[in-house]
Amino acid sequence: MLRYLTAGESHGPVLTAIVEGMPAGLEITAAQIDADLARRQSGYGRGARMKIEKDAVEITSGVRHGATLGSPVTLQVKNRDWENWKEIMAPGVVSPSAGASRIVTRPRPGHADLSGGLKYGHRDLRNVLERSSARETTMRVAAGALAKRLLDEFGIKVYSWVVEIGGVHAGIKDEKAEAIFRRAEGSEVRCPDAQASTSMMRRIDSAKKAGDSLGGAFEVVITGVPPGLGSYSQWDRKLNARLSFALMSIQAIKGVEVGMGFEVASRPGSEVHDAIFYSKKGKAAGSWWPQTPRFLRKTNNAGGIEGGMSNGEAIVLRAAMKPIPTLYKPLKSVDIGSKKPFEASVERSDVTAVPAAAVIAESVAAFEVANAFVQKFGGDSIKEIARNYKGYLKEIAAY
Repeated sequence: MLRYLTAGESHGPVLTAIVEGMPAGLEITAAQIDADLARRQSGYGRGARMKIEKDAVEITSGVRHGATLGSPVTLQVKNRDWENWKEIMAPGVVSPSAGASRIVTRPRPGHADLSGGLKYGHRDLRNVLERSSARETTMRVAAGALAKRLLDEFGIKVYSWVVEIGGVHAGIKDEKAEAIFRRAEGSEVRCPDAQASTSMMRRIDSAKKAGDSLGGAFEVVITGVPPGLGSYSQWDRKLNARLSFALMSIQAIKGVEVGMGFEVASRPGSEVHDAIFYSKKGKAAGSWWPQTPRFLRKTNNAGGIEGGMSNGEAIVLRAAMKPIPTLYKPLKSVDIGSKKPFEASVERSDVTAVPAAAVIAESVAAFEVANAFVQKFGGDSIKEIARNYKGYLKEIAAY
């Protein structure tokens, strides 16, 4: 199986990810990872921190001469802002006055500050916010870039785009995911609807002027996924559960839908379930199927997952992100020391990070699908997995 751990604080010297289980022989370069790191940092409405950091990964283990070795892959990204925080965030003992002005005792509503302080007994809430910060997602994107490269070897593609910011909704045309994605990549808010993009940016400008923040929603679509990833046999092996868990683990995500999502609650079964067909000619679009007869669905209300398993259609996920909880016109809070009411602390923040969250969601979803793929087809090298995969495709073509 694939797994990864991340480590590092928002203003610490470095962020780290260790990826275990990546098969040998996967070609990867730092530049390929950096491309997704840059996408995560972009987007209209981002704050001043993104002007400081220019994230670039350093691969320090598990890759030699441009290919994975099968051993753990270590990825690191340096925090440029560390130079301004060396004393405040020093791992060693410092004088009591060092960084005293940056001690945080006023928890911000909507953040992990107060709950984390109560849980760990911290009297300086910076000990909480430094790790709970979404800066940590830098390394999830880096790990996800490895997973995307693995999936790409087998024709599986991961796309995302923004469908709403601050109540402004996009109109998405019924067309191939790749075409929608290309339009989204040309938008400052990663929205494929040009008119909606303009309205979203105006809405962001208004919120910034008011010292407020905005949430929104995005979609992740994964194409070329073969049927049979995941399992119905145990609750924790269901692919939809694993993907939902991954998306909900992203900071500020408050809801996830698969396929038709919550709309299924208001429709009869005849309008929800996807009829099954059989084609003797196969289906030209897509990646996993050979040009041979196959089962297919002409609708995809299930979002590519039935019974906890991929069904061969595109996996469609949506997630809702709450507004950034750090406000430049802060909400009321209570000082944990004096217990007196104050306005909450203000840290540098974004007006909205929905475009960045969509990129992060691509990454965590890709990792879960890659993990399910490796579990299904096994193998210690890309060549061995490819042999197993080819045999499976041959088997289901003759089903």
